[in-house]
Amino acid sequence: MSTTNTRTRILEVATELVAGSPDGDISTRAVCEAAQVGAPALYRHFGDKEGLLSAVVDHGFERYLATKRERDESTDPVEDLRRGWDSHVEFAVRNPNLYRLMNSPAMRTPPAAALESHRILTRDLERAAAQGRIRVSPELAAQMIMSASVGVALMLVARPATFDDADVSRRVRDAVHASILTPDTAPTEPGVAERGVAEVPSAAARLSALLREAQGPGLSTAEAALMKEWLDRVANARPGE
Repeated sequence: MSTTNTRTRILEVATELVAGSPDGDISTRAVCEAAQVGAPALYRHFGDKEGLLSAVVDHGFERYLATKRERDESTDPVEDLRRGWDSHVEFAVRNPNLYRLMNSPAMRTPPAAALESHRILTRDLERAAAQGRIRVSPELAAQMIMSASVGVALMLVARPATFDDADVSRRVRDAVHASILTPDTAPTEPGVAERGVAEVPSAAARLSALLREAQGPGLSTAEAALMKEWLDRVANARPGE
């Protein structure tokens, strides 16, 4: 068996064992026996059990990420954010063991799939910020949305008897989005004087996003970075601060 085929075989077997495990955990011994390879082969390709499990997550999550990579971005980033939340939770419910593994505290290094998913979310938020549609910086908004969506998904997966309302995900999604997003009717230009002090964070988030897209004329890299830091501070400030 070639090196590539050996690695693929181990990965496929491990993925099947994770999916069928009562608690999502597997042993390297069981993987080696099912794949008909020795332990040295497993450790040569994956380093250790954590390396194997990270590869399993990336392998299983690849199908989900493929749909996100290939999608056509709409002209409405807010609608893309809604669909992104729904597809995230749907994937978790369909792949409970894989999803729990992906978000396990035992995983010392985040799987590549988790990092890419976060980047895709942040990109959608940057598009929304450029349209003046979010109240905080894209980075903070991404942390808020990811924390909430992962929490909802884990509860639906881990405690289905308690979290048995199929609509709970949508309700939490809408509540989180309402705290992050501006109304759909928000003007496209900052217009702070006309919109009032309450709209300053949204305007700052928009300017920061536009600064990412194209460095302002006459600004050095250091100056652009400093301006972005100031704008993000204003965007993320709580009322009264």
